[in-house]
Amino acid sequence: MYRVTVSGHMMVAHSLPDAFFGPAQGLHGATYLVEATFFRANLDEHGTVVDIGAAGDRLHAVLAELSYRNLDDHPDFAGQLTTTEVLARYVADRLLDDPLTQGISRLDVLLREHPGASAGYSVDVTP
Repeated sequence: MYRVTVSGHMMVAHSLPDAFFGPAQGLHGATYLVEATFFRANLDEHGTVVDIGAAGDRLHAVLAELSYRNLDDHPDFAGQLTTTEVLARYVADRLLDDPLTQGISRLDVLLREHPGASAGYSVDVTP
């Protein structure tokens, strides 16, 4: 299995209004390092998994839609808790909604909150 990983970052504000989240219930900021890994069983006709430049550009465009925003006010997250896992799925879904991902077999999105903690979302893509 071949893979290509691109990365970026985003800074957001949000709250997690549930007692489960303790002090994170209140409005707070979060900075995430985001990695997207694209997998392909066989290389395409250009000898690539994806165009690495286009993949990086697309990831940065997705992250720009979220950066410096209060996710509590973002319409795509109405009625949801914007946990790291939920954000990872959102980024993956937005990446998959692009022709550059045609032919990939898997996509992993990882959000690192700090060096010792991360969460992600992986999806197998059917051709």
